[in-house]
Amino acid sequence: MRVESRADIRRSADRGLADHGWLKSFHSFSFADYHDPRHMGFGPLRVINEDRVQPCMGFGAHGHRDMEIISYVLEGGLAHRDSMGNGSVLKPGDVQRMSAGTGVTHSEYNASDRELVHFLQIWIEPDVRGVKPGYQEAHFDAASKRGRLALIASPDGRAGSVSIHQDASLYAALVDGTEAVEFAQRAGRRTYVHVVRGTVAVNGERLEAGDALKLSGAEAVRIDDGRDAEVLLFDLP
Repeated sequence: MRVESRADIRRSADRGLADHGWLKSFHSFSFADYHDPRHMGFGPLRVINEDRVQPCMGFGAHGHRDMEIISYVLEGGLAHRDSMGNGSVLKPGDVQRMSAGTGVTHSEYNASDRELVHFLQIWIEPDVRGVKPGYQEAHFDAASKRGRLALIASPDGRAGSVSIHQDASLYAALVDGTEAVEFAQRAGRRTYVHVVRGTVAVNGERLEAGDALKLSGAEAVRIDDGRDAEVLLFDLP
């Protein structure tokens, strides 16, 4: 059954693209040299960059302030180092949260000399500024996301999710065949659904990898008819 809502589809092909050779990055929202006043963010959700980094390449040390930065690895290994003393290699299923707060420096590199690393970097504006920088990792295997919405980031870190300084929650789901998931949107909230891979229907709208759907006013969000689909759902103020 189709659920009535105010929906806005953002197709993958309409995203910004930066191709630097060593890095191919699709921007769902305005970022760096890509600027579109129609796509500056959605509530506190400010950045979704889909990055593919060539072997042994990456982002050198650079700084951030007052931003909640989430990395979601899809393929390969992402090597991370930061000024807080953290260092690790993130693999598929890993979720990393870095609260930049008063200021942090970090670098990100492809940990392999043979394979691409493919990941999403997500920025969410915090609801409080000037906090002490922080770092957290969590792992969510395929079983935890199969046919259900697994909470991977939240304001209070419940259910094993990483915690962020914003009244926003991020869920991940794997949907295939007859599997279906539903999300009850609260009054006054908005929902952003980003298709990571595969194809899926969201409230009757057919979406492919890289597509997204902005929703407001929907009593429920239904995700079904998936074909090897992986989706992220943002519950936003």
